[in-house]
Amino acid sequence: MSSALSLSLWPSPTIATYAARLFMMRTLAFAIGLVAILQTLDLLTESNKILAIDGNGNAELLRYVQLRIPQLISQFLPFSVLLGALVTMATLSQNSEVTIFRAAGLSAHQILYPMMAAALGVSLFHFAFNEMVLVRTNAELIAWEKAEYRRDAEIDTNPLTDVWVREGREIIHADSVTGNGAATVLHGVRVDRRDGSRLRQIINAQSGRPDGNAWLLNDVRIFTVRTGALSRVPEIRLGSGIEPDRFTMRAPDPDRTNIADLWKQTRLLESVGRGTDSLRVALYHKVSLPLSAVLMPLLGAVTAFGLARSGKLFARAVVGMALGFAYFVADNFMVAMGEFGSVPPWAAGWAPFLLFFLVGEAVLFRTEE
Repeated sequence: MSSALSLSLWPSPTIATYAARLFMMRTLAFAIGLVAILQTLDLLTESNKILAIDGNGNAELLRYVQLRIPQLISQFLPFSVLLGALVTMATLSQNSEVTIFRAAGLSAHQILYPMMAAALGVSLFHFAFNEMVLVRTNAELIAWEKAEYRRDAEIDTNPLTDVWVREGREIIHADSVTGNGAATVLHGVRVDRRDGSRLRQIINAQSGRPDGNAWLLNDVRIFTVRTGALSRVPEIRLGSGIEPDRFTMRAPDPDRTNIADLWKQTRLLESVGRGTDSLRVALYHKVSLPLSAVLMPLLGAVTAFGLARSGKLFARAVVGMALGFAYFVADNFMVAMGEFGSVPPWAAGWAPFLLFFLVGEAVLFRTEE
């Protein structure tokens, strides 16, 4: 009987339902409260800009709220799960319910499993919400903000800027690209010529355009690394075999692209030699960020366990909150490092999740098991 109890995820359906319901109610309350407060503060900041445009009124304010709320929900839902877990753990501990559960034969993990299962449901909702709602509202809000909240403004929501193409040992970068096909024009061109892993020449040009099967660069400066010499020529022809389509192929904005389309476009960009590290980081993060809700009960568990011996409820709650916020700081830091190419994309997306899962387990075993 005891062995079967120890192997069951939740040997008592009543306790499991009670703990999960308590956790979900508090998480929902925090989510509603955080979104309401932050939306109010944000609207106070942006309302002057919106109403400064002739013709804008309450309808535009309501439109802004409708487009901004999905961003706030997605951004602060994991924080709400963390706060809900901390308050639930503190409540169970303060009412001696954790002691009762342990006396009934439940391990610390068995007390946590129902909350983690409920958090997994939150993660699935978060992922579906991001893919079906957030990407659409993001695209509309970003375009509207770039139009300075004007009505019916037509703007390019994904301009061709900061474009680069690799061909052999040459990397060609353009600050911006205009036109299509034979009329394609590169502005602010830089070409890095390498000899193996060493940089041999840096070529800067004001502009470039297709010339047969190559590119003709105008107003060119050539810096030779080995000699340190800088020379200027009116024009130079290079980039043989690079089609204009490789420059005009748009890199998707992860905030406005669902995960399926982002994956397809990432593979397509890779096939033409474009860098995709930042896109792969975004792909991994589209999964790891919603899944972070599952970690929150584990990181907040230090609030509930071990209190019978120490009684330091507030101190343990602070430790649990510190662990949770440390995860979000580490996650943002690793995403930034991955976008800069300092760490592999998979590490940028998943290393914080795996690290803090191990930290949470270690703290749980140290304090209770």
